[in-house]
Amino acid sequence: MATKTEVLQEVVIKFAGDSGDGMQLTGSQFTNNTALLGIDLATFPDFPAEIRAPQGTLPGVSGYQLRFSSDMVYTPGDECDVLVAMNAAALKVNLKSLKKGGRIIANTDGFDVKNLRLANYPDGINPLEDDSLSSYEVIKMDVTKMTREALKDITMGTKEKDRAKNMFVLGFLYWMYNRNLDNTIQFIGEKFGKKPEIFESNIKVLKAGYNYGDTTEAFSTTYTVAKARMESGTYRSIMGNQALTYGLIAFSQKTGLPLFLGSYPITPASDILHELSRHKSFGIRTFQAEDEIAGISAAIGAAYGGSLGVTTTSGPGMALKTEAMGLAVMLEIPLVIIDVQRGGPSTGLPTKTEQSDLLQAYYGRNGECPMPVVAASSPHDCFNAIYEACRISVQHMTPIIFLSDGYIANGAEPWRFPQTVDLPEVPVHFKTELGHGEEKYHPYLRDEKLVRSWVVPGTPGLEHRIGGIEKQNITGNVSYDPENHQLMVKIREEKVDKIAADIPEQRLDSGAEKGKLLVIGWGSTYGVIKSAVAELKFQGYEVSHAHIRYLRPFPRNLGDIIKNFEQVLIPEINNGQLIKIIRDKYLVDAKAYNKIMGIPITKGELTEVMKKMLA
Repeated sequence: MATKTEVLQEVVIKFAGDSGDGMQLTGSQFTNNTALLGIDLATFPDFPAEIRAPQGTLPGVSGYQLRFSSDMVYTPGDECDVLVAMNAAALKVNLKSLKKGGRIIANTDGFDVKNLRLANYPDGINPLEDDSLSSYEVIKMDVTKMTREALKDITMGTKEKDRAKNMFVLGFLYWMYNRNLDNTIQFIGEKFGKKPEIFESNIKVLKAGYNYGDTTEAFSTTYTVAKARMESGTYRSIMGNQALTYGLIAFSQKTGLPLFLGSYPITPASDILHELSRHKSFGIRTFQAEDEIAGISAAIGAAYGGSLGVTTTSGPGMALKTEAMGLAVMLEIPLVIIDVQRGGPSTGLPTKTEQSDLLQAYYGRNGECPMPVVAASSPHDCFNAIYEACRISVQHMTPIIFLSDGYIANGAEPWRFPQTVDLPEVPVHFKTELGHGEEKYHPYLRDEKLVRSWVVPGTPGLEHRIGGIEKQNITGNVSYDPENHQLMVKIREEKVDKIAADIPEQRLDSGAEKGKLLVIGWGSTYGVIKSAVAELKFQGYEVSHAHIRYLRPFPRNLGDIIKNFEQVLIPEINNGQLIKIIRDKYLVDAKAYNKIMGIPITKGELTEVMKKMLA
């Protein structure tokens, strides 16, 4: 029977299964395949903190949500159209996020007595056999059995064969959405080309899944989504940590500054260390230190020696690095501290997202210790935002904190990557000799921006010592003088404040310049705020959106923008942090919307909050 093809505007798929079922790989391959077609997309990987979570249990469920559309996409979607459930636990955890009338693709082997018991279903209850799923379209497939059948001629153990189950599901979905297998076959070749048996088994199962859809009479419809209307150019799928890494490399190459990363592995920042270590051909040095303190201390030494010093971490590591951050502030050297935030406190939620470190970035050090703070708003924005953070650090001789989070770091979206000629020029100046009238080098002699000079240690005639004890103004000698300490505290603060003159003014992302409601966001809330504001504007509401990249100092016109609106709403994935700073700085009665569940805010819940404020 011939199949018909139905054109859809958008689709949201959730791949879910045990943490050993390969759902992240399946989702990322479908994502790459989608990006190659020029379809806009956004993803949300969601996986357990344990390296090997208890098999078949609710805490062990690993998920990957993908939204792709012929229109512009800013979030991975509130609800799913399709749920791939590899076992009973995956269904139970994710059913609440599936639209009524949505499609469930269920691996029946994952709904045996053992799996049902591990998923806490009552004895004798199987959701695939009763009428509890009558509101959905259920496609039952014994993926495990069909995977083993496809590999019956390959001499592998049953356990090894079962690892290819995800390829069967991927092949079936490629058939369902009219996709080509070539890019995934190429990926499998690159990954397993030196292991012929694994390579062959994955290809066989991928094709078996595709052929199952193509030859089974029960499936009479395939679907397609048209290309999105995006700006012309060359695109690739990019994850936040990848984009951040490429931004660091681009800055190093553009300025000629050697790049040194001193780091200690921590979720969700470790991928930056992994990716940078692959690019030694660009003169990049990566150092996996014995702990967080050693990582930042090595980066400080590299910055003092004339390199672009970088250290990466998450919230718990930020806590350990704070003393060394204070040293960097006292030394006034360029240092980029990257914090990929996760749920806290303490070890908290290692694989779940949160915007919970803003106050730590602002105030989390001993003494008066001001540092500029910059935040990325999406995976692809990490490239431009980290490039800008590096510029500020180098040109203003200051350590800087760059904030990302788990949602941005692991999410993916299409990225129209820039050409080298399009990147901003960033002049870097090292002092190499005494100036006119100078008899001795003074390390804390400043220019009109209060920026001191950068000297590579050992430069003839410019020998000097600096350290963590308070410095005398200009000379840099150790000083315990009370008046001098107050002066230096004020100078360091003013130097950071002056950066406001060197960054763009705040602009509205959407909406009128005056109105009833201004929604202010930062970081990964960008997509959901943009989507919610667009929907309310379409419905006739007076609402605008401002998203802040420069969190310290704020853009110089931010206060004027705020004054133009009757109400201000600040949604955050924390318990209210930016709102405290905004209220303190601008004395505005802003309202908060906070979500602290380790998952992003949805468009539906945010639009309801905005409507209530506008009622």
